[in-house]
This record gives sequence, structure tokens and C-alpha cells, in this order.
Amino acid sequence: MDMAPLIHMPEPLCLIENTNGPLLINPEALKILSAIRQPVVVVAIMGLNRTGKSYLINKLAGKNKGFSVGSTVQSHTKGIWMWCVPHPKKPNHILVLLDTEGLGDVEKGDKTNDTHIAVLALLLSSTFVYNTMNKIDQGAIDLLHYVTELSHLLRIDTSPNLNRVDDTADFVRICPDLVWTLRDFYLDLEANGQLITANEYLENSLRPKQGPNQHLQNFNLPRLCIQKYFPVKKCFIFDLPTHQKKLAQLETLRNDDLDPKFVQQVAEFCSYILSHSKTKTLSGGIKASGSHLENLVQTYVNAINSGNLPCMESEVLTLAQIKNSVAVQKAIARYDQEMGQKLQLPTDTLQELLDLHRASEKEATEVFMKNSFKDEDQGYQKKLEMQLAAKLNDFHKRNLEASQNRCSALLQDIFHPLEENVKQGVYSKPGGHCLFIQQRDELIAKYNQEPRKGIQAEEALQKYLESKKSVSVTIFQIDLALTAREKEIEGITEEFMKAEAQRLMESLTQHQQMMEQRKIFHQEQVRLMERNRVYQQALQQRAMEGQLQEEVKRLKEIIQAENRKLHDKLQNLLRNDSPDDTCILL
Repeated sequence: MDMAPLIHMPEPLCLIENTNGPLLINPEALKILSAIRQPVVVVAIMGLNRTGKSYLINKLAGKNKGFSVGSTVQSHTKGIWMWCVPHPKKPNHILVLLDTEGLGDVEKGDKTNDTHIAVLALLLSSTFVYNTMNKIDQGAIDLLHYVTELSHLLRIDTSPNLNRVDDTADFVRICPDLVWTLRDFYLDLEANGQLITANEYLENSLRPKQGPNQHLQNFNLPRLCIQKYFPVKKCFIFDLPTHQKKLAQLETLRNDDLDPKFVQQVAEFCSYILSHSKTKTLSGGIKASGSHLENLVQTYVNAINSGNLPCMESEVLTLAQIKNSVAVQKAIARYDQEMGQKLQLPTDTLQELLDLHRASEKEATEVFMKNSFKDEDQGYQKKLEMQLAAKLNDFHKRNLEASQNRCSALLQDIFHPLEENVKQGVYSKPGGHCLFIQQRDELIAKYNQEPRKGIQAEEALQKYLESKKSVSVTIFQIDLALTAREKEIEGITEEFMKAEAQRLMESLTQHQQMMEQRKIFHQEQVRLMERNRVYQQALQQRAMEGQLQEEVKRLKEIIQAENRKLHDKLQNLLRNDSPDDTCILL
């Protein structure tokens, strides 16, 4: 198994040197950090010059000496000094102690680098010790707020993704714990006649006051920021360690030479720090090693040297610049949120868009007023108003575009059957233009009934109708031509029909006359036929009578002939057969 190399630092080493020029990183210190593979617990201390910071940090290393403890008015610690030791209570962890140059060094005059050193200590630490004197006052709160805001600004500038923490637990892991140490504390820990703890004293000092006025907002702003940035806070108070004259030899004094209460307080402080200080954690829960810390040092120092932090003499002015810029961003974000939730493009009217804008603008302005800080000339509020006006203009353009797209799609869909009929020649006939206008008006009514067309509805319709005006004119011209031709044909047809009717009437008259003549002729034929029939019948009658007479005559002749024959036979019989005189009657 690959074992992490042991870190041996018998004494602190300068990590970042603060001179009159840019901040300088000590390559030897980076080399030590790069060799640390174990997770690191980073404890940094910040405070005013000559307030005993180095003494406390030495105690955390388990030493009386190490970081330079000044005994004169001249500041000893310049920049940031680092001491890496095995963590006494966390196996396989390295305790990285960072001692910072005291704020307010009169020898330098320029406070810019002091502030940058404090910002670096805050960003690099997992536990941030803020060492102040006597009590928690507004000046100490403002200074911590100022450093906190600058560190937040630098974090965003150097690694935007590092600051995009949506999960509350992840935010707590990234932000350092705050340990506020009060040196030479002389006040009684009381509130409203009741004894309170040091932690309660800190919470009371950071508690915002209720009220809407600007003064209270300015009072509450740094307190709310500190509470947000430091979810975990702890306070320790320290009595005067020893007699004032012996403070110059503080690092050489034994515990027996110190106030027992101070010794106990230091022990409690060290025990808490070593037991509760968390591992330096990056976004996403990554446990930082020495190499991670090395990268952070280089990234932040390079950013500061590149001028990415404001360098202004007035801390209040700088703080106002930071807070008001953030207030504008928050206000814009609220406006975008409100508009995004409530605005549905396209709006039916421009007034609907303006009403939504005014309501969202009001919300945004309230957010700005809540988060702004000393915007005395209303410069940032005017900047917000300009940005909101630009956003309204952008929404107006988007509203027009959305309305135009919606109307174009509706017009194409609704008037598609009409256009198809035009292509098919449905209206290319007499009366076709009236049919075209009728169907077009019906489709216009259908279009007007469609909801959510937006403010371009009428203009889009008129543009569409104007684009189809030539089609209407063409259909109208075709209609006129075909109608005229139809009338011309109808005129010719009418004359023809009149002549044809006259001809038919004449033909009918002739036919009637012919039929009358035929009737007369028929009647004459019937009469003649009847006469002929009667004549023929008479002829037949006479012929039959003549034939009958002839037959009678013939029969008579036959009878007479038969009679003569019979008579002759009889005569013969008589002659032959009757001799007597018998008389036979015939």
C-alpha cells in the first residue's frame, strides 16, 4: 500500500509574502503543500495588529514558540505564514496553521494588501479565527463583513462553478467555521439581567433588528451576511493573561506565570479547535489535500495580483459597491423569476405585458431596497431601472415576435383551404368572386375567434389580406370576363329561342292544319269506305240474289229434268207392266 510521506516542519514557513508590490508565493511552501497527500484541516487566524494572534496559533501547534510573537509596536508577521503538523486528534490528517499579518499596520499605510491577506486566509481556511480586542463592536463586525464580501467576490471570479452551491449541506461544508476570540475581555456576560454564555453574546451581537427604515437595513446587512456565510459560529473570551508589564515576554512565560483563568480559556479554545475543526472541503464534498490547497493558493493570489478585487481607500464605499452590485443582481433575478412564472407570450394586449412588468418591477425593487447598502445617490437603483427597462424592451420584442409567429401559423392553417380552392380554379367561374369573398370573410371570422394571437393579430391579418389582394383582383377580373361572356351567350340564345319558338309555332300550326286536313281526309276516307262498304254490300246482296235466282232456276231445271225422267220411267213401266185399265194418279 502506498503510504503518504511524513511531513516534517520544525518551524513555520512564509507562504505568501506581503510587500509593497504584488503578493509573492514562496515556492518552498508550495513544494511542502504539494507533497501532502492526506486531507488537510486548515486553521487561519486574522485580527488587528498586536492582538496576540500568533500566541494562540502556537498553542494550537502544541508549542510555546514558532510563529513570531512580537513584543514591540512593530509588526512581526508579514503576509501569511504556514505551519503543517500532523493532526493530534485526527489520524492521517494534516493540520495546516496559517498566521496572518495583523490588520492596521501603521508602517504600511496602504490597507489594500492587509485586506487581501485577510481575504486569502478566509478562503483557504476550514476554520477561521477572528481575533479582536475587548468586545464585539460595530467596527469589528463591519471589517469581518467587508472581508467576507470580498472573499465571496473573489471565489465567484476565480471559480464560478465552485460557488454554484444549491444544496444547503454542500454550502455548509464549503464555508469555514467562524471562531470569534475576544482578547482582554472585561465586560460582564449579562443580558437583561441574566447571565449569558460567550456564544449567546456573539449571537446577540449578530442578531438583526426589526424595522423598515434604511438605518436599520444598514445595521442588519453585515449581520445577515456574516450569519449566512458562517453557518457554524463559536465565541471564546480571554481574560488578560498576566500583568501588563509581562505581556512582552508572553511566549517565554510558563503557565504558572499566567492567570489560571486565561490558561484554562486557552486550553478550552485549543481543545475545541482540534476536536471540531473540519477538513477543508471543496464543492461536491471533495476532501482537500495539500495539492488542492496549493492550487487554491496559486489561483487566489494570481487573481488578486491581476486586479480582480476592488482596491479602494474607503472600505464603506467598496462594500457599498459590492453589496449594491449584488443587490442589483438579486433584483434582476427576482424580476426574471416573476416574469418567467407569470408571462405567457404572446400577450393579448400590450397593457397585459406592461402590467406584468410593473408588478415584477415592484418585486425587484423591493428586493433591491432590502439588499442595497448606502446607495445614497440612487446610482445603483437607476442602474437597476435601466436594466429593467432594457428587459421590458426585450420582452416587448419577444412578444411581437411570438405574436407574429402565432398569427402566421394560424393564417396559414385557417386560409389553407381557400388557397387550395384558388389553385384548383374553384372561383374561376361566373360569380366566383362573390363566393371567394364569402368564404374569405368566414375564415376571417374564424381567425378572429382564435385566442392568444397577441398584439400583432390585426396587423398580421391585414398584411396577409394585402398579400392576397392580387389574387382577389385576378378572381374578380376572371369573374367579370366569364359573366360578360355568359350574358353574351344568353343574349344569342334568347334570340335563337325566340326564332325557334316562332318556327315551332309555325310548325305546330302547320302540323295542326295538316292534322285537320288529315282528319278531314280521314273522315272522307271513312265516309268513302262506308259508302264503298255499303255499295259492296249491296253488290254482294245483288250478286247473292242473282246467284240464288240462278240456283233456283237451275234447281227447277234439275227438278224438271228429274220429273221428266221419272215420268218417262213411269210411262215405260205402265206400258210394260199394266195391261188393265188401272188409273194411276201422279
